[in-house]
Amino acid sequence: MSSLTPAPDKIHWVARLERRFHAWRERVARRKGRVPTAVPFSGYGGKGWIRVLGRVLIVPAPRSTPEGEAASVRGWRSFAGIPIAFAKVTVTVGGATHEVVADRGGVIDAVVPADLEPGWQTFRLSVEGGSETSGRVFVVDPDVRFGIVSDVDDTVMVTALPRPLLAAWNSFVIHTHARQPVPGMAVLLERIVRENPGAPMLYLSTGAWNIAPTLTSFLSRHLFPPGSMLLTDWGPTHERWFRSGSDHKRMNLLRLAEEFPDIAWLLIGDDGQHDDEIYTEFTRKHPDSVSAVAIRRLSPAQAVLAGGRTVVDDHSAAGVPWVTAGDGAGLAERLEAVGLLKA
Repeated sequence: MSSLTPAPDKIHWVARLERRFHAWRERVARRKGRVPTAVPFSGYGGKGWIRVLGRVLIVPAPRSTPEGEAASVRGWRSFAGIPIAFAKVTVTVGGATHEVVADRGGVIDAVVPADLEPGWQTFRLSVEGGSETSGRVFVVDPDVRFGIVSDVDDTVMVTALPRPLLAAWNSFVIHTHARQPVPGMAVLLERIVRENPGAPMLYLSTGAWNIAPTLTSFLSRHLFPPGSMLLTDWGPTHERWFRSGSDHKRMNLLRLAEEFPDIAWLLIGDDGQHDDEIYTEFTRKHPDSVSAVAIRRLSPAQAVLAGGRTVVDDHSAAGVPWVTAGDGAGLAERLEAVGLLKA
């Protein structure tokens, strides 16, 4: 057994139960002749490498309208796929192939060598010799010095996520077409990307990887700029019932600072969760990696639904601009005032 693999008696009993449940679902599905597929997510990369993201699933047949378009579905269908633990995946990119292994939740998160031109490029995934699926990756030019990291829940999409029952309602019940964008945020993000050609756009969320296709569709439908996805895997870990969303954000911000030491990020979030706290900590530890912070203030009604709001501290001594407003238009005005946007 690898030294990195926890001993069986150290694995949380819920994690063991989850693993057995998915293994049973996989056996049943395979007996019915269903095969796994590698579902790619939008990744990112730099000079000589890319971060490949995706998931290996046995997925239900997609629904479509009479016109042949993808049908509007309730969110629970996003969680109906069966994750295939530790699947061996073939990545084809830049004329070369690489073998990677998914984690126990079927999630693919691997860095592979690739010499690609800056901008959006494609890679292909296959599993068990099956058909290939194509994904996209944004390769950052070495000369770029600015990037954008945006939260999703209650920052670009109204979800009231911190309250468990409402989170379940939004994730499992509401039709994907019924979700609403935060006013002005699509215009703001598109404007930032347009004024900073080549800047990477990353959506960093505590949402589950299951909703990545739904989230991509939502962002496209509401004219948000395309970006790489950094989501997480719901469910138990070896030590606890559920993964920590705050730790997920902290680790990915730290990783971005290490991967792109010359980029200063505009960090965008809201005051309904822990974004202000996380961004404060990151700015203090990595001041050269932050160009500014923009915090969207929830309305009183949204704050009640979200279970309250966090206090946005005084950041006058932060060393970087720190702005707040209730919507995208307000944040744009304040970013103009501090020179992050053209007036």
